[in-house]
Amino acid sequence: MDISILIIILSCTVLLSYAFDLISSRTKLPSVVLLLATGMIGRQVTDHFDVRIPGVDVLLPTLGTIGLILIVLEGGLDLELSGGKHKLIGRTLLSALLGLVLSMLVIAGIFYLLLGESFYNAVVTATPFAIISSAVAIPSVSGLEKRRREYMVYESSLSDILGLMLFNILVLPSNSGWESAGQFLQSTLLIVIISVISCFILLYLIARISHHVKYLPIISVLFLIYAVGKLYHLSSLLAILIFGLFLNNTELFVRGKLHTFLKNDLFEAELEQFKQLTAESAFVIRTFFFLIFGYSADLGDFADLDAWIVSLLILLAILGTRFITLKTTFRGSLSPLLYIAPRGLITVLLFLSIPEQYMVAGFRKGILMITVIITAITMMTAVMTYKGPPEEEVLDEELEEIPKSPEPPLPQIKRG
Repeated sequence: MDISILIIILSCTVLLSYAFDLISSRTKLPSVVLLLATGMIGRQVTDHFDVRIPGVDVLLPTLGTIGLILIVLEGGLDLELSGGKHKLIGRTLLSALLGLVLSMLVIAGIFYLLLGESFYNAVVTATPFAIISSAVAIPSVSGLEKRRREYMVYESSLSDILGLMLFNILVLPSNSGWESAGQFLQSTLLIVIISVISCFILLYLIARISHHVKYLPIISVLFLIYAVGKLYHLSSLLAILIFGLFLNNTELFVRGKLHTFLKNDLFEAELEQFKQLTAESAFVIRTFFFLIFGYSADLGDFADLDAWIVSLLILLAILGTRFITLKTTFRGSLSPLLYIAPRGLITVLLFLSIPEQYMVAGFRKGILMITVIITAITMMTAVMTYKGPPEEEVLDEELEEIPKSPEPPLPQIKRG
C-alpha cells in the first residue's frame, strides 16, 4: 500500500473517532459501539475487494496492552485522595470489590452449568466479564450530576485495577491457590517498593528536565517498568496506578524540604500538560483497538443463538449483582448507576490473554462481542432516559454541604 494512502486512512480514522465522541456526547450513544460497527463495515468492504489487513492478531493485544497502561495512568491522574474524598473512596472500593467478586462467581456458575467445564476454569474465563470498563464508563457519565459522576469514575477505575490483580492471581503458574496468593503478595510488595522509588525519581525528572521533549521519555519509563514487571510476573499495572495517584496527590506525599527539592513553580501547569498528553494518547490507542476488534469479528457469530442466550444471562448476572452492590454502598436512587456497567477494552484484552489451559472448552466466539455491545446499549438507554435525582435526594445533598456551626461553649460554673 502506498504510504500516502496509509497516512490518509490513519488520519481519517482519528478524525472519525473524534466525530464519534462528539456524537456520543450529544446522543449518549457510546463511541465504542460506533467504532465496533465501523470496524465490522470495514471488514465487509475489504472482503468485497479481496483485501486483507496483515497482523490483526498481533496488533489487537499489542494495542490493548498499550491502551490499558495509558487508561490506568489516566485513571490514576484523575483520582484525588484528599479534599474529603475518603468516604467516597471507601464506598467505591467496597463497591468495586464486591461487584467484581459477586459477578465473577455468578457468571462462572453460568459457564460451569452450561458448558460443563471445571469450576476453576469457569472462574478464570468469567473474570474479564466481571470488570467494569472505565474506558467506556467514564466518558459516558460526563453529563450526570457530580455525585453520580464521581462515584462512577472512582468505582470503574478501581474495578479495572482490582480485576487485573485478581486475574493475575488466578493465572499465575503455581501448584496451589495458596501458593499463588503468596507469590502475588510478594510481587505486590516488591512492585509497591519499586513504584515508590520510581515516583520520586520521575517527579524529580519532571521538575528538572528543561528539554522540550519531557513527557514521552517519562511515559517510556513507565512502559519499561510495566514490561520488565510482566517478565517477572509482577503486578506491573499497580506501579502505573501508584505513579498516577502520586503525581495527582503530591501534596500528601511531598512535604517540607522534599517539596522544594522535587517540585517547581511550574509543576501544576506541567501536570495538566502531562494529563492532556496521556488522555489524547489513550484516545488514539483506544480508537484503533476497537476498530481492529470490530474488524476481527465474524458477523456469522451474531447469528449464533446460544451466544445470545449466554450473553443475555451474563447481562442479567451483571445487573443482579450490581443491584446488591449499589444497595450496600450507594445512598439514594440507583438510577442510572444500576445499568452503567459496560464491558470494554479491559474485558477483551484479558479474555484474549487467558492461557489455553484455563479457557472454558466450547466457549462461543460471539459471546465476547455481544456482551460488549449489549452492556454498552443498556448503559446508553439508562443515561438517555435519566431525568435527574429525586428532589428529596437533592435536598439531602444540599444539607450535607452546609457546614455545621460549632456548638457554643458550655457556661463555666464558678465554685465557691
